[in-house]
Amino acid sequence: MKKTLANIAEWLHIQKKSDGNPFVTGVSINTRTIQPGDLFIPFRGEQVNGHRFVQDAFAKGAAASLWLKDEPNPPEGVPLLFVESGEEALQQMARAYRAELSSVFIGITGSNGKTSTKDLVAGMLSPYFSVKKTEGNFNNELGLPLTILSLAEDTEFAVLEMGMSSFGEIEFLSNLAKPKYVVITNIGEAHMQDLGSREGIAKAKFEIIAGLDATGQLFYDGDEPLLRPFVEKAPNIQTKSFGVQEQNDLRIAEVNFTEQGSAFRVEGELNETMSIPVLGEHQVKNTLAALLIGKEVGLTAEQMRKSLKQIVLTDMRMQVIEGVNDTIFINDAYNAAPTSMLAAISFLEKSSIRTEKWLVLGDMLELGDNERQYHEDISKSISNKTFVGVCLYGPRMEWLYNKLVDQFTDEQLIWVNDDTEKLVAFLRNKINDRSIVLVKGSRGMQLERVIEPFQK
Repeated sequence: MKKTLANIAEWLHIQKKSDGNPFVTGVSINTRTIQPGDLFIPFRGEQVNGHRFVQDAFAKGAAASLWLKDEPNPPEGVPLLFVESGEEALQQMARAYRAELSSVFIGITGSNGKTSTKDLVAGMLSPYFSVKKTEGNFNNELGLPLTILSLAEDTEFAVLEMGMSSFGEIEFLSNLAKPKYVVITNIGEAHMQDLGSREGIAKAKFEIIAGLDATGQLFYDGDEPLLRPFVEKAPNIQTKSFGVQEQNDLRIAEVNFTEQGSAFRVEGELNETMSIPVLGEHQVKNTLAALLIGKEVGLTAEQMRKSLKQIVLTDMRMQVIEGVNDTIFINDAYNAAPTSMLAAISFLEKSSIRTEKWLVLGDMLELGDNERQYHEDISKSISNKTFVGVCLYGPRMEWLYNKLVDQFTDEQLIWVNDDTEKLVAFLRNKINDRSIVLVKGSRGMQLERVIEPFQK
């Protein structure tokens, strides 16, 4: 982005009152990461008033700053734009810049797999196009506008993750981005306490079609029955489904796992053999969305195959980590809900990479009133015939521990409330070059701390 301050004032439908008309080449809401040429947007919250940092922003090279009209004592001698709301101004700027861009926007949502699918789609397209994707967790009403405003004018594809915690949020993001393609990865249980049911979660995720281009397409998890009624009620939208079931437009026919990743065969819209340097059938399923988009934009099967071999996912998504004594850890500790927890456990159960299989599981958060039942039900997927040991962490995992205690010995099963060092000590003399250890829990549990002492 390269706009004058006067251009931005026009975007915001306000009159520029300050002297000077500098070029703005970016937008920032944080003086710790601000870059020279940025427009600084100060937010005013209960704990911190961003206006205190405006002078610091200019000292670090900011080209200009917004200033709330009802905030006293604006600094003199610096370029300012006076606005009613910093958040609304940020969103309006993104809306105006989006209207000027010819980029193809791709919106991705879902209870699990949003970030991995974003990485897969962007990684597939990047060798052949100019691609920008959502960085980190910039997937909400502030992060998505910042991502849009960070796009170079020659960006060909913008791959945007869209997160939510309540109704209306995805609709807002979709209308802001106006995507050509949208993806719904799956419907899980995250945010159950806010949305009430999986049906409510499906409804909230389906809001992603709100801003869909008239010529656009929806790619969705066809194995999820909760999505079908919404698809049927939107007959004017072009759709393609992906999954493992026969009725899907693109389906997984076969998967094989090695220490290098997942090799798989697909049928339907494509009949090809592919591979990704990532483990898990659920990650293969996420890859199907990328394949459908790749086919839609004109990539050949061979081009997609080459791209997928080089894919790099954001850390802590079925990330293979080599440990001391040639142990293998699978770091899937970024987040967890029952659906993704069961998928990860199922992968380890089916895999033949190593013979001694260990689970390190942490609390699943934000599950609402049924959280105890969700934790207890995980026990149905854990057998001492498959797993040599289970380590459980967090107050909620005591419920799962009580379900497993009768089938595992004290040398095989441990539960701790709040001390990961006890899990490390428990594992230290038990895992070896025959061991593979899956580590999974909600982000708040920070279970990657269990892996760190074992890393080479």
